Amino acid sequence: MRKILDVAQREYTETVKTKAFIIGLLFVPVIIVGVVILTGRMARGRKQGPRQPLRVAFTVDSPELAEKINATFAKHNTANPTGTFTVRMMEAQADEGAARDKGKEDLRAGRLDAYVTVEGDLMGNAGKVLVYTHRPKPTHVTALWTVESIIRRAVVDRRCETQGLDREMLDRIRNVPMQRVELGAASGQERTQDRGHQVARMMVPFAFMYLIFMGTITTGQQMLSSIIEEKSSRIIEVLLSTISPFELMAGKIIGLAGIGLTVTTLWALAAYVGVRWQGLEIEVGSRMIVYLIVYYVLGFVLFSAALAGIGSICNTIKETQSLMMPVMFVFIIPLLSWMKLVRDPHGLFARVLTFIPPLTPMVMVLRLATGSEIPALEIAASVLVLVLGVFAAVWMAGKVFRTGILMYGKRPGAREILRWLAQN
Repeated sequence: MRKILDVAQREYTETVKTKAFIIGLLFVPVIIVGVVILTGRMARGRKQGPRQPLRVAFTVDSPELAEKINATFAKHNTANPTGTFTVRMMEAQADEGAARDKGKEDLRAGRLDAYVTVEGDLMGNAGKVLVYTHRPKPTHVTALWTVESIIRRAVVDRRCETQGLDREMLDRIRNVPMQRVELGAASGQERTQDRGHQVARMMVPFAFMYLIFMGTITTGQQMLSSIIEEKSSRIIEVLLSTISPFELMAGKIIGLAGIGLTVTTLWALAAYVGVRWQGLEIEVGSRMIVYLIVYYVLGFVLFSAALAGIGSICNTIKETQSLMMPVMFVFIIPLLSWMKLVRDPHGLFARVLTFIPPLTPMVMVLRLATGSEIPALEIAASVLVLVLGVFAAVWMAGKVFRTGILMYGKRPGAREILRWLAQN
């Protein structure tokens, strides 16, 4: 055990005193705080910079509807001088197809940004509006949504007129002011939640899961670099003359786990400070922090053991990248499905992923961070499954590491690795 701790201490100190580690340790929190502040300002700031007027043409059979569309666009242009539209009504022809072809031709020629036509009886709810575009610019996406919203408003106004309804009265009827108020722990401790608070609350589970992902992946990569560097320089042979392969592997895993905890803690503090700086109240209980540490350590040991086995059979970083690809695909699954997991943390999909050891840390931390009442038995079972997965990964990695670490030249194949695992 003494030798394992010596290797862990050496791995930790050799890593933390490098300039790259120190720069990254200090620079990443600055980026995190900057991203939090920038995101908050973007969420609050709805005004956009000025843009060139968007050119929109219409072919509408009804003069009344055409007049209503013109009036609605004019009203929008007056209220939004930095995001105006140039509206042109194209004359309706006897041949509807010819009028539509003319509008499409102008659109393809770049004389228009959007062409709109009406198909069927729109006043009788039997028609529809067709909005044509041609290679729209990414900067015009939100403007095109505005075009659709303005047209919808004009059509509804015209329908109200034909039915003899008061549009302003309907707007008053439909307008229901609503405010979300969150109660505090004691009486009188109430605060209103704006959209920023709601989004922040929704992102908390993802932030916890992403901490484990980034801490495991970024720090685990150092395991590969360390093994490949020592193996290519033949330092590994000197080390193995004084300690066993398992002691060397275990020491590296423990040392890098300490680095991962250091880095993850600093990142979490930076994110928390950034969120509080924006005035968002995010409560993180001590229980959640304990869960985060437990699942992170176990998940990191499992992942690092797999990387130790991969690194021992490779001779260059390029070789490890091809073997790392399947591992990375597995870890991306929770990132791609995090929204489904947050919405249904008790669902079958979430529970199945919980008991797949490589995914257990990320999925369980995400589920626990949602605030849902996860049964204690299920939490204990997930930890037990993860511990068994760690033992299995360390056992197999130790078998492969013991033989592969001293092999040079051609990388062993799958059949040969299986033979190593079968050996006593």
